[in-house]
Formats: sequence, structure tokens, C-alpha cells
Amino acid sequence: MTVIPEKKLTVGVVQAGTPLYDLDATMEKLEKYVAEASEKAVDLLVFPEAYIGGYPKYTTFGMHLGERTPAGRDEYLRYHSNAIEVPGPVTDRLAGLAAQANLYMVVGIIEKEGTTGTLFCTAIHIDPQHGLVAKHRKIMPTAQERTVWGQGDGTTLPVVTFERSSSLQARVSSTICWENYVPMLRQHYYNKGVQIYCAPTVDTREVWSSTMTHIALEGRCFVLSANQFMRFKDFPEGHPLPANHDPEAISMAGGSMIVSPLGEVLAGPLRETEGLLTAEIDLNDIIRAKLDMDNGLTGHYNRADIFKLLVNETGYQG
Repeated sequence: MTVIPEKKLTVGVVQAGTPLYDLDATMEKLEKYVAEASEKAVDLLVFPEAYIGGYPKYTTFGMHLGERTPAGRDEYLRYHSNAIEVPGPVTDRLAGLAAQANLYMVVGIIEKEGTTGTLFCTAIHIDPQHGLVAKHRKIMPTAQERTVWGQGDGTTLPVVTFERSSSLQARVSSTICWENYVPMLRQHYYNKGVQIYCAPTVDTREVWSSTMTHIALEGRCFVLSANQFMRFKDFPEGHPLPANHDPEAISMAGGSMIVSPLGEVLAGPLRETEGLLTAEIDLNDIIRAKLDMDNGLTGHYNRADIFKLLVNETGYQG
């Protein structure tokens, strides 16, 4: 009888808010969660969208159609100053943390490009052995996000192989927030054989869980969604906030979760608190789920004779 090798990993998602405009405090908080995950023998850990650098909810940076304000420009300067370069000192620090904790990290960051200064909403992949191995820039910032973040292109759409041992590897991707509503982007990752589909986000609506469950079922992959949690009192002094807000009220309610390839919610959704969710997953469950549906490039549920997806992974062509 054939002996099927075990392919189990412990995965985790962090639900936490960013100490806005304070990179040192943000890194201290990240390190706390990495240490907690290490104690729980987590192999792969996901942080929310824009965790390093922050998601500046409610602010307009003083922008209106046809008009900008000096105060808004000052606020943008402060926001830009807490973004990080990739690679750079912060990614080196994360590489050291990953090596020490012996875990793979996907971290949502605000990236600043060194040559142009443009900001991008990015997810970086940090391997415990190899450090920074990939990044994904959000291809389409949502609504007003477009005024402060640039658009990513096809050069940062990776599916990365994380090798836990010679007999245990996992193919990992990252898709940020409302990018998950782009069917062709999802299909791109399915075509590349993603097994652990990471979804850093700040979408804290309860309906978000339906999207994550759908993707797990559609892609026959594990889905790890990490969300932010913040109360109004967690925003720094002077940050624009709704009128008459209650400091103790919740601004971002979370909703982090881990879902199996057959749509079973293994952990979460975690709501109205910070925390770390973990689950043990078996990569063999992906093959079990593909018995009746394989949506990848050559899968039996993919009608390549009818449909073709073309992806420009070479970037903008000038």
C-alpha cells in the first residue's frame, strides 16, 4: 500500500491595527505577534493590508477636485515618511525576525519607491531562510486610495514556493483587499498553482467572509485573510475623524479568518478585538478538493478551448 506523506503546516493571521505615523511602535507590535506565533509553532504568518505604514482611514490629505491644501501636503509628508523602501532596513529587520522565529511572513506595507517617491500598497514575502523573496503591489487602489497610491503592474504577481523541508513545500500568493474582486487576477494565481492564498485587507464588513469562502472554493486553496482592528481612540491626535465619534467605538472591526479548500472556516472570523488566529492545515486537502473541481490552467474545470487569460508580467511598455 502506498504511504502518503503528511503535508501539514500551522498557519496564522494577525488581526491588529497600525500605530499610525509611528514606525517604531508598529515594528514593536509586529514583533510581539511574531513572538506569539513562534511560541505556537506557526509556519506561515499573515499581517493585514498596510500594516507597516498604516491605512489612513478618514483622511483626505486636504484634496478636493481642483484644490489641495498646505495642511494636507504636510499630512502626506508625515504619511510618506513612515512608508518603507523594498528592499531596505525594515525588510532586513523582518528577515532577521523571520529567521529567528523560523516562519514565513506575508506583511502588508506602504512602500515608497526610491527613485520616484511614489507610494504603493504592497504585500511583501519574507522567507525564514532567504529573507525578502517577493513583493506584490496592489494593481488597482480602490476609490480615493488612488490619490495617494500608485498602481502595481504585472511584474509583481508572484506565487512563491515556501520550502519548509525537502518533502514539504507550499505555493503562496498575496492579493490585497478589493483586488480579490478582480476575477482575472484570481485566475492568474490559480493558474500558477497557488496553495495558500493570502488576502491582507482592511475590509471589515461582515460580507467579506463570503468573498474569502468563495475564493477558497473557487481556487481549491487555503485562504488566509488578515484584517485590521482599531477603535477611534487608536488614531493619533489631529487625525481627521467623523464628527461626534465615541473614542471607545470601533472604527475597523476586523474579520480575519482561515478557510479550507472546501470552504470550511477553520478559524474566525475574529471580530471586535485584536488577536492571532491559527489553524493546522493539510496540503493534501487541496488534492482531495480537486477531485471534482480543478480551476487551474490545465485543470479539468478549465475550458482552455473556449477561454484564454493573457497576463503581461513584463510591466508597462513605453
